[in-house]
Amino acid sequence: MNAPPLRILIVDDEAPARARLRDLIGDISAELPAIVVGEAQDGLAALEALQQVAADVALVDIRMPRLDGIGLAQQLAARPGAPAVIFVTAYDQYAVRAFELSAVDYLLKPVRAGRLLEALKKLPSGAVDAPTLRRLQPEGRHHLTSSERGRLLLVPLAEIVYLKAELKYVTARTRARDYLVEEALTALEQEFAERFVRVHRSCLVAREAIAGCERETGPDGETRWVILLKDFSEKLPVSRRQWPQLKALLQQE
Repeated sequence: MNAPPLRILIVDDEAPARARLRDLIGDISAELPAIVVGEAQDGLAALEALQQVAADVALVDIRMPRLDGIGLAQQLAARPGAPAVIFVTAYDQYAVRAFELSAVDYLLKPVRAGRLLEALKKLPSGAVDAPTLRRLQPEGRHHLTSSERGRLLLVPLAEIVYLKAELKYVTARTRARDYLVEEALTALEQEFAERFVRVHRSCLVAREAIAGCERETGPDGETRWVILLKDFSEKLPVSRRQWPQLKALLQQE
């Protein structure tokens, strides 16, 4: 039986660049059957498109507004069943060398049909792996994503005061509002260990948001430690298990 056509998502903020890739995919269809399942003008639009369609591979520009190509790859790496990523770049040869060292396939603009065919024939097995992304952008993700009323929102990590697990969601609390994030708290703790500290089995707090701690008597009459947050009235309980780690952290400040 013939294999189904390769499903491709094109992500580029320039319409002529998207049109060129679509034309090239048509030009190589005799050698490699493929269909364009969608187009997006930036990384956030690509994530929204992937809520509606499935893709085997995303051809991703690097420099885009809102969420760039590396940021999109970071978001996809946190999702099961994400499409493979092939970067499309107009970077100079010095920057391209960084991609070569990271073993990430890329297409150098202007893209040629033969090079596109070569890249699609040797697709990576899935989303770009975490070690590669750390080499390309050592500081890691700058945003989490939140789905709200049929649209995706970017939540800047720098604005998150704490992350709290509630049922199957995680609430990301900023000083302005709450966002629901569909990621596991344990995975977020591992990924952002330098930014957040666990204070309870269901809560991570941004280290920079901690103002101190105090003892408080709860409704049950039990005395417990609570976290005080900078410019924030809410107090967060600290579990007995996490108190030694938090105490050590505060003593280092």
